[in-house]
Amino acid sequence: MRKQPKKIGLAIVGAGRVGLIRGELAARHPEVAWIGIAEKNPERARLVADKVGAEFVTADFRELLNRPEVTAVVISTDEHLHVDPIMAALERGHPMMIEKPLATDLAESQMVLDAIEKAGIDAVIGYTQRFRRRWLVAKEKVRTGALGDVTMVTSRAFMNRLVAIDNYKRTDNPAEISPMVISGTHALDIVMWLMEAKTPVEVFARSVDKALGPTWKGIDGTGFMITFSDGAIYHGVISWALPEVWPGAVYSLEVGAVGTEGVLTIDDTHRDIVLATNLVQGEGYAPDKRRHVDFLTSYPVGDMALGELRGPMREETNSWLNRVALGVPTQHATAREGHNRLMLTKAIDLSARLKRPVKLPITPEDEKRSS
Repeated sequence: MRKQPKKIGLAIVGAGRVGLIRGELAARHPEVAWIGIAEKNPERARLVADKVGAEFVTADFRELLNRPEVTAVVISTDEHLHVDPIMAALERGHPMMIEKPLATDLAESQMVLDAIEKAGIDAVIGYTQRFRRRWLVAKEKVRTGALGDVTMVTSRAFMNRLVAIDNYKRTDNPAEISPMVISGTHALDIVMWLMEAKTPVEVFARSVDKALGPTWKGIDGTGFMITFSDGAIYHGVISWALPEVWPGAVYSLEVGAVGTEGVLTIDDTHRDIVLATNLVQGEGYAPDKRRHVDFLTSYPVGDMALGELRGPMREETNSWLNRVALGVPTQHATAREGHNRLMLTKAIDLSARLKRPVKLPITPEDEKRSS
């Protein structure tokens, strides 16, 4: 017998770029019957509410989450402001889509994870790249044994510094912002998803800070090696301090996986579609800068085409709405996976800071004792 879908009353906490995208997609989903928005900036709240046809708008997320119409929640505030709305949504028992990470503090992330699991709430984390076909194909080949036993994986992520500067501008605590925690986590999640049957036991890392350090007290980039219990290794590099003229709108990534029976290489640098123009480009992620050369499709959420967003965030959002309405399984990252990714990025940053190997997993106490 075919399952009857549940109607969704959607609360969107945080109406920035991602909140708007998710809201516009939700407004067109057949099972979304009501949308409410919580946003501190009144002008932004009105703009997004008009675009998504929201029935309720407030500056207070608690007021929104207490509405009787709400049955599901999107948490899309700035990264360091996730904890309070997550805990408030848990009190109401609502399923959630939470933009990564659960929290920027490891102890808070553990607290949130414990609360989610104790409540038995279906909470997923926004690791959007899991919804791109190339990573799904790679996952399937590893899952079905095409490489044999995976023994070594490498990843290299390059980003211009616009993303880093934008993040440092929006925080009062630069120590909580690092290329690994904010951006390297996407490459890390893809690789750990490919290697989910393996257990990481140690990490060794180094960081540099010559470009972003003097002005922003930030980290330019980090290189690391994670060792697994079976002897497999993962070597990764992330730099978000490339010049502002670097053509990647956000992310250029290369991944290689070697196994006992095969090898898999994925070029996700987006150098196959390059636009150069004298005109100012207004789409994608380009805070404070005019962009004249772009690696098209390198904005991870997707691309505007024929008036609509096309790409992984559209797939991810619609998939989650189907998950809520129909109870269908999806490949979203779980809250536990989200906490694990934060723990690994914090461990990488910790190893780089201490300049020595660090045993995995680390605890919040491990991080505090070394700071």
